[in-house]
Amino acid sequence: MKPSRIAPTLTALLVAAGLARGQAPAARQVKSFHITILSTMLADRGVGEWGFAALVEADGRRLLFDAGYRPETVLENARELGIDLSTVTDVVLSHHHGDHSGGLVRLRRELAKQNPAALSRIHVAPGIFLSRRCPAALAGPASGSCGMMGGEAGGDEEANPTIAVKRELEASGATFIEHASATELLPGVWVTGPVPRRYPERNWNPAIRIVTPGGMVPDSVPEDMSLVIRTAKGLVVVTGCGHAGVVNTAEYARDIAGPGPVYAVVGGIHLFAAKDEALAWTAEKLHTLGLVDLLGAHCTGIETVFRIRQLAGLSRKTAVVAAVGASFDSDRGIDPLALAQ
Repeated sequence: MKPSRIAPTLTALLVAAGLARGQAPAARQVKSFHITILSTMLADRGVGEWGFAALVEADGRRLLFDAGYRPETVLENARELGIDLSTVTDVVLSHHHGDHSGGLVRLRRELAKQNPAALSRIHVAPGIFLSRRCPAALAGPASGSCGMMGGEAGGDEEANPTIAVKRELEASGATFIEHASATELLPGVWVTGPVPRRYPERNWNPAIRIVTPGGMVPDSVPEDMSLVIRTAKGLVVVTGCGHAGVVNTAEYARDIAGPGPVYAVVGGIHLFAAKDEALAWTAEKLHTLGLVDLLGAHCTGIETVFRIRQLAGLSRKTAVVAAVGASFDSDRGIDPLALAQ
């Protein structure tokens, strides 16, 4: 059987609609923002896990970016940190992996007891609900591949956990909004939609497959999307795993939100297993884009943060491994808490 030609073009097809519209950069800026990490591996307070979630607050408005892996993690961490999520109505899911969507059903169920509208609008990109298959050898919760992404099914079983999440959430009254192109969710805050992959930043497992009418193709996580915040200092990019590539995402952020430095990256950028050459290239590109602050969470990797700090000319205060409760603020910058300072 010949390899399908669908794989190289799948992301391009999902991105095409947004690019064709020729969206002009908007000038609106966020005056004040605060980003709090609610799920990642390290924890000063609360519980750490292989997953990611962050509360994003911008000029008094709030949204949840990803929802962690285990059902209880984000719920319990928010309570530990004294954060009330019941007033948050909008959630952005960066991609389909279970370590970003696994906590959402429990969160919605518990918070809806206080506010029926809590977490009732879920923003996603096209491709997130495509059927996936995982080789049996990579399946299971202890696996280094499908398992850590939330999938436990192998062989012919469905390996996209977000399909079941969608069914449960829609049954609870929640709605899903697909963004085929960049969309301004809040004044000065955008979701990217699918990100054009200008550079071959390859941080996904080609053994995982997407089921298409033309056959199985490698899962490049075509739906991967991030959040962009425009401020007076420049752009802030919030990523879940950054499977589209952190450099691809950062450059696209400027296409979306206008020119200026990409001065901060917060979240996971999936470089924990990257080779030295890839780290050096990434650090150089981010430095050129104007990176000043890096709060590296989840799949970024501890050593990766240290290497980018060194290679991009950052400092111990401006390139930090994220912990639960750590934050990035428009006025105060990174607050790492005690563990990662």
